[in-house]
Amino acid sequence: MDLNFTPEEEAFRREVQAFLAAKVPARLSDLVRSGKRPAKADMVEWHAILNAQGWLGNHWPKEHGGPGWTAIEKFIFENECALYGTPRVVPFGVNMLAPVLIKYGNEAQKRHWLPRILDGSDWWCQGYSEPGAGSDLASVKTTAVRDGDHYVVNGQKTWTTLGQHANMIFCLVRTSKEVSKQAGISFLLVDMASPGVEVRPIITLDGEHEVNEVFFTDVRVPAENLVGEENKGWTYAKYLLTYERTNIAGVGFSVALMERLRRTAATQRRNGRPLAQDPLFAARLARAEIDLENMKTTNLRVLAAVAGGGVPGAESSMLKIRGTELRQELSSLMRRAMGPYAQPYIEAALREGYGEAPVGPADAAGAAALYFNNRKLSIFGGSNEIQKNIISKMILGL
Repeated sequence: MDLNFTPEEEAFRREVQAFLAAKVPARLSDLVRSGKRPAKADMVEWHAILNAQGWLGNHWPKEHGGPGWTAIEKFIFENECALYGTPRVVPFGVNMLAPVLIKYGNEAQKRHWLPRILDGSDWWCQGYSEPGAGSDLASVKTTAVRDGDHYVVNGQKTWTTLGQHANMIFCLVRTSKEVSKQAGISFLLVDMASPGVEVRPIITLDGEHEVNEVFFTDVRVPAENLVGEENKGWTYAKYLLTYERTNIAGVGFSVALMERLRRTAATQRRNGRPLAQDPLFAARLARAEIDLENMKTTNLRVLAAVAGGGVPGAESSMLKIRGTELRQELSSLMRRAMGPYAQPYIEAALREGYGEAPVGPADAAGAAALYFNNRKLSIFGGSNEIQKNIISKMILGL
């Protein structure tokens, strides 16, 4: 693989940079760069800006509203967005459900749901994990029993990210107990406004309401909301997870955080000299830079495989492991670089409109929160231990 960008790809990079400079409100980029937390309205606004440009579903085929980008163009776009400081694209509809619908959904489902993902009519969340089925998703116990033209759903999901904002949830549900665990699972789309759906918040270590519990009590779901075939949901779930794990790696986020770290190391001082000259810190930063360059190469390989019609396999698990470990290391280094300014923070200070000026460098306000939040990265989307098992089976045959 030639890792040098072609003149056409460099021209595309300049096009992206010009778009960001012209279309991203300064308020949004300042919010992200300062480490504050975008609200729902901020994320919706960014989605609308991208959709107006035709760039929201940037890995979708053209016939479904995508721009027809190559893997390299998608890579360039995500990196430039991270460097510029845009809010993240909420992945559940655009990057996770949409590929499943495009590959396994029927034509009616594609015509109905895909445009609504793009125009923001629906905010999706993911109903996979349960209290007894996290990395072992084959053990899901939430049931869906066919009753005429509906399924009746009962059970519980947990760690449902941004479920408090969602109006729709895609779920793994058990439709048969007479076959193997994997063979008895189906993929169902559920309206969150249905009677019997209850959302309860989970407040995480960084003080954020990001995840939730979702309870289903005799929830009636139209049978037409079944994606693909009944009891084939495990196949669809694995397909979706390859996209989620690649996305969790967050190469663009690591690139942006590395840039911040370099600037911080050059300006922050320890014992009368720049932090970049501290041997221990410099060694850790250099190791992280090497890992990041390797990550970029692996990410390009995975994206190239997808662009060629393939599905990420063991590579997505490798990317998930190394990507999450790298993001954790970078957030740890940022917290260390801020020293006493990264002490416990006022949670309200991470929200737009907080009136008090930050103490210390501007980047310090969110350093501790980012560190704590990133501890989860090596667990969700299938723990890194599970990813190592997947790699050993797929590559080594163990």
